[in-house]
Amino acid sequence: MQPTIAVIAPGAMGSGVARRLAEHGAAVPTLLDGRSAATVARARAAGMQAADEAAVAAADIILSIVPPAEALGLAGRLAPALRAAPRKPVYVDCNAVNVATVQAVATIVAPTGAGFADGGIIGGPPVPGGSGPVLYLAGPDAARLGVLRDLGLRLQVLDGPVGAASALKMSYAGITKGLTGLAAAMILGAERNGAGPALHAELAASQPQLLARFGKGLPDMYAKAYRWVAEMREIADFLGPDDPARLIYEGMAGLYERLAADMAGEKRDIAALDAFLDTDKADAAA
Repeated sequence: MQPTIAVIAPGAMGSGVARRLAEHGAAVPTLLDGRSAATVARARAAGMQAADEAAVAAADIILSIVPPAEALGLAGRLAPALRAAPRKPVYVDCNAVNVATVQAVATIVAPTGAGFADGGIIGGPPVPGGSGPVLYLAGPDAARLGVLRDLGLRLQVLDGPVGAASALKMSYAGITKGLTGLAAAMILGAERNGAGPALHAELAASQPQLLARFGKGLPDMYAKAYRWVAEMREIADFLGPDDPARLIYEGMAGLYERLAADMAGEKRDIAALDAFLDTDKADAAA
């Protein structure tokens, strides 16, 4: 019997996951009402089929892969259909949300009778020829999701409650995306004050692996900065109101918001970061 794995929604990660599932024989319904022509085209190219809430609720598994701010809203939107479904799916929240948010999603899903698992995706979207990201899972119903491994996804089930996978995602993103933001902030500061080439030369001499990471990670971040704003705020909330480190991530949210606006506008900060990463210029200065 063909498994049915609903994926909401067809963004970069969602469409990549859907394509991998479809390539391994799954039917992949999704919600497309009100979406742009470009989004609909991306969904179809990934093998996704337009469906209504009832058809999504009839799936074996539902993977929620939406922007963090939409995680609670999607659960609320699907709750009536999940409640009415004669055969209950497992709802997996795969979003970059903090522990309190994923627990709130679980609270919405629980009265419907559907199963629930906490998920956290680490890595980029699946691409042909690549193994793809790891989907970390936690909670009592995580053990029911082994079919996803058979359908080409990399799974890691954590021995922990709902919230453990989201905590891992928050911690990992706080380090990796936090480091990218920290680098952007300090490089821009150096460039504004005439120290950019000297900073590049010092990093090349004393921290070559870090510089190589920035050379790849900063340009890769430009087009994603708008998506990372909400994620930084989720990380701040994950740390809690009494942790002074939350201020770091509130600041990171503001930084990524600024970079996203710059990317959509004059690209002055983007140009400064690119100038810093111009190894020919840096080598000449050294």
